[in-house]
Amino acid sequence: MKIYFGFFSLLFPVLAFGHGVDANTQQFLTTIQGVEFAPFMYIGAKHMLTGYDHLLFLVGVIFFLFKTKDILLYVSLFTLGHSLTLLSGVLANMQVNAYLIDAIIGLSVVYKGFDNLGGFQRLFNYQPNTKVAVCIFGLFHGFGLATKLQEFAMPQEGLWQNLLAFNIGVELGQFLALFVIVLLLSIWRRFDSYFTFAVVTNVFLMAGGLVLFGYQMMGFVIA
Repeated sequence: MKIYFGFFSLLFPVLAFGHGVDANTQQFLTTIQGVEFAPFMYIGAKHMLTGYDHLLFLVGVIFFLFKTKDILLYVSLFTLGHSLTLLSGVLANMQVNAYLIDAIIGLSVVYKGFDNLGGFQRLFNYQPNTKVAVCIFGLFHGFGLATKLQEFAMPQEGLWQNLLAFNIGVELGQFLALFVIVLLLSIWRRFDSYFTFAVVTNVFLMAGGLVLFGYQMMGFVIA
């Protein structure tokens, strides 16, 4: 238990700052000319792999999924959601406050941890449709990705090709992250500690989401 508290005490400051766009990427996005397929794929993959909010949500989604077909179904719904709003958000120039979107993404992590703990059944005697919820939250995660790109004055020339490349990169990064997460969970599930610490893990998942939510709302108020 001490290991859990020590780990998350170190992790919370990282979660609070979430993931932004580093200086090199910022410079690239403001100076691109035309189609840059490979670089945008790389940026998309890196953004997903460093996206603590996205990864925490995915951990919550698959934590109690034991069948490969179920994991593929839920991840596909999440992918459908964030792909739609990522592409349409940028191409249609839908302006959404980045702090509010990221705050909702933080709440999506809280929701999944709470759902995994059976909170809706215990407190409200009601169970939301988990598939619909994952897809809806995927829409917000996609808007979160879109707002990151909209912070830069990207030229219209080659925009949709670059967005497609970015989205492909996001999916590749997501696949790689999921592979590692599923592998680690599969190993952990062989031990009794998996179910022993299931409640603690999901409580910390909720706490991480609340930290993200609080940080983004603070940014919204101050900005």
